[in-house]
Amino acid sequence: MAAHDPGQMNLDYSNKFIQWIVLALLGLTWGSSFILMKKGLIYFSPEEVAAYRLSVAMIFLLPVSIKSLKILRGKFWPLLATGLFGNAIPAFLFAYAQTEIPSGLSGMLNSLTTLFTLIIGIAFFRAPILKSQIIGVLVALIGAMGLIGFEVIGSFGTYAKYASLIIMATACYGLAVNVIKSFLQEIKPTHITSVAFLLVSPAALIYLLVATPFVTTIMTDSSSWVGLGYLSILGVVGTAIAVVIFNQLIKETTAIFASTVTYLIPIVAIGWGIVDGETITFYDVMYMLLILGGILLINLSRSSIVAKIRKGS
Repeated sequence: MAAHDPGQMNLDYSNKFIQWIVLALLGLTWGSSFILMKKGLIYFSPEEVAAYRLSVAMIFLLPVSIKSLKILRGKFWPLLATGLFGNAIPAFLFAYAQTEIPSGLSGMLNSLTTLFTLIIGIAFFRAPILKSQIIGVLVALIGAMGLIGFEVIGSFGTYAKYASLIIMATACYGLAVNVIKSFLQEIKPTHITSVAFLLVSPAALIYLLVATPFVTTIMTDSSSWVGLGYLSILGVVGTAIAVVIFNQLIKETTAIFASTVTYLIPIVAIGWGIVDGETITFYDVMYMLLILGGILLINLSRSSIVAKIRKGS
């Protein structure tokens, strides 16, 4: 029996309705990942959280990656860049940031990914751009920054160091998205994701087992298995499966549209806040509508972007 390809999932990614559904599901998944990280950090250090997350994703995708090694021919550097900037480096940066920054704020700052995707794409990858697309990104960015709120911005002096880690991570994401779109377009998303993890995660696994007290913790502290459960969900669902689907979305749409998933993450973060007893204000609703309006502008310009790409090829 042939192995199931989680990147395909029998979905018609060329269908715009499916693209929107996938975008929403990714926003829900990654918007929840900050809570899972926060829970994991109760039991483990930032280094352990990041290394375990990468290791679980690699192991889960190992059956696919072993069969996909042939794609390394001529694609080693783009795949390594994807693994480093799309997975490994952000995993550690976010884990460190989560030790001091609330999960909601992490999710909100993550929305800067689309902005970096746009800037890096134009600056280094000659990505075509339309005025409406720029306006859409800026409108959504205003909404995302509005969700952060003036009180949080006022406390940025306290959070500056850790907020900068998330900003660096979003820049890494922006670079990885453009690398995939520019150099790995013809490769299946499951192959891209599995091999990218295989290139960077063994070092993380060795580090986890040799240089941290991870093994001792799970053997001596039974309560740590709760944290291990949270991180396993994060590694399999929020990392391996979600990244495969995200890479498929990049291939079927544009890099900018796919990265707008990060604008849905703050909305999910607010939702988790409500579950935890926080209140939502009129301004929160207004800024969320700005985010959705910006995504709509970006989406409406996609057909023109595709036409420009085909015309230039």
